Amino acid sequence: RRQRQMCIRDRCHIVLFTTGRGTPFGTFVPTVKISSHTGLAEKKSNWIDFNAGTLLEGEPMTTVLERFTSFVLDVASGRQTLNEENGYHEIAIFKSGVTL
Repeated sequence: RRQRQMCIRDRCHIVLFTTGRGTPFGTFVPTVKISSHTGLAEKKSNWIDFNAGTLLEGEPMTTVLERFTSFVLDVASGRQTLNEENGYHEIAIFKSGVTL
Protein backbone atom coordinates (compact mmCIF):
# COMPACT_ATOMS: atom_id res chain seq x y z
CA ARG A 1 0.00 0.00 0.00
CA ARG A 2 2.81 2.41 0.84
CA GLN A 3 4.49 1.75 -2.51
CA ARG A 4 1.23 2.50 -4.34
CA GLN A 5 0.86 5.78 -2.46
CA MET A 6 4.46 6.73 -3.26
CA CYS A 7 4.00 5.94 -6.97
CA ILE A 8 0.85 8.04 -7.12
CA ARG A 9 2.26 10.89 -5.06
CA ASP A 10 5.62 11.04 -6.83
CA ARG A 11 4.16 10.44 -10.32
CA CYS A 12 6.96 8.04 -11.17
CA HIS A 13 4.81 6.25 -13.77
CA ILE A 14 1.97 7.15 -16.10
CA VAL A 15 0.07 4.66 -18.25
CA LEU A 16 -1.09 6.08 -21.62
CA PHE A 17 -3.90 3.71 -22.61
CA THR A 18 -5.51 4.01 -26.04
CA THR A 19 -8.99 2.58 -25.95
CA GLY A 20 -11.35 1.85 -28.79
CA ARG A 21 -14.36 0.90 -26.67
CA GLY A 22 -13.92 2.78 -23.42
CA THR A 23 -12.48 -0.05 -21.33
CA PRO A 24 -12.50 1.02 -17.66
CA PHE A 25 -8.84 0.06 -17.17
CA GLY A 26 -7.06 1.41 -14.14
CA THR A 27 -3.97 0.70 -12.05
CA PHE A 28 -2.32 2.08 -8.96
CA VAL A 29 -0.52 4.68 -11.10
CA PRO A 30 -2.20 7.42 -13.17
CA THR A 31 -3.83 5.85 -16.23
CA VAL A 32 -4.67 8.31 -19.01
CA LYS A 33 -7.31 6.83 -21.30
CA ILE A 34 -7.13 8.19 -24.84
CA SER A 35 -10.02 7.91 -27.28
CA SER A 36 -9.57 8.07 -31.03
CA HIS A 37 -13.29 8.71 -31.57
CA THR A 38 -15.22 11.76 -30.34
CA GLY A 39 -18.46 9.80 -30.02
CA LEU A 40 -16.81 7.42 -27.58
CA ALA A 41 -15.27 10.28 -25.62
CA GLU A 42 -18.68 11.89 -25.29
CA LYS A 43 -20.51 8.67 -24.31
CA LYS A 44 -17.80 7.60 -21.85
CA SER A 45 -16.90 11.02 -20.50
CA ASN A 46 -16.49 9.54 -17.01
CA TRP A 47 -13.72 7.19 -18.32
CA ILE A 48 -12.02 8.95 -21.23
CA ASP A 49 -9.37 11.48 -20.21
CA PHE A 50 -8.32 12.73 -23.64
CA ASN A 51 -10.20 12.85 -26.94
CA ALA A 52 -7.83 12.48 -29.90
CA GLY A 53 -10.80 11.96 -32.23
CA THR A 54 -10.75 15.65 -33.06
CA LEU A 55 -7.86 14.83 -35.39
CA LEU A 56 -10.29 12.92 -37.63
CA GLU A 57 -12.63 15.91 -37.53
CA GLY A 58 -10.02 18.27 -38.95
CA GLU A 59 -8.10 19.55 -35.93
CA PRO A 60 -4.45 19.87 -37.04
CA MET A 61 -2.05 17.21 -35.73
CA THR A 62 0.18 19.87 -34.18
CA THR A 63 -2.77 21.24 -32.17
CA VAL A 64 -3.83 17.78 -30.97
CA LEU A 65 -0.21 17.04 -30.04
CA GLU A 66 0.06 20.30 -28.09
CA ARG A 67 -3.17 19.55 -26.19
CA PHE A 68 -2.06 15.99 -25.49
CA THR A 69 1.43 16.95 -24.35
CA SER A 70 -0.02 19.62 -22.09
CA PHE A 71 -2.50 17.13 -20.61
CA VAL A 72 0.21 14.52 -19.93
CA LEU A 73 2.44 17.15 -18.31
CA ASP A 74 -0.50 18.26 -16.14
CA VAL A 75 -1.00 14.66 -14.98
CA ALA A 76 2.73 14.32 -14.30
CA SER A 77 2.46 17.50 -12.23
CA GLY A 78 -0.37 16.18 -10.07
CA ARG A 79 -3.61 16.51 -12.02
CA GLN A 80 -5.80 13.48 -11.32
CA THR A 81 -7.00 11.21 -14.10
CA LEU A 82 -10.66 10.24 -14.21
CA ASN A 83 -9.78 6.85 -12.71
CA GLU A 84 -8.26 8.61 -9.73
CA GLU A 85 -11.16 11.06 -9.40
CA ASN A 86 -13.66 8.19 -9.51
CA GLY A 87 -11.67 5.88 -7.22
CA TYR A 88 -10.88 3.22 -9.86
CA HIS A 89 -7.51 1.70 -8.95
CA GLU A 90 -7.83 -1.88 -10.16
CA ILE A 91 -7.22 -3.48 -13.51
CA ALA A 92 -10.44 -4.23 -15.38
CA ILE A 93 -10.04 -7.49 -17.27
CA PHE A 94 -13.67 -7.61 -18.32
CA LYS A 95 -15.47 -4.54 -19.59
CA SER A 96 -18.57 -3.57 -17.67
CA GLY A 97 -21.46 -1.88 -19.41
CA VAL A 98 -22.52 -1.69 -23.01
CA THR A 99 -20.09 -2.09 -25.89
CA LEU A 100 -20.46 0.79 -28.33
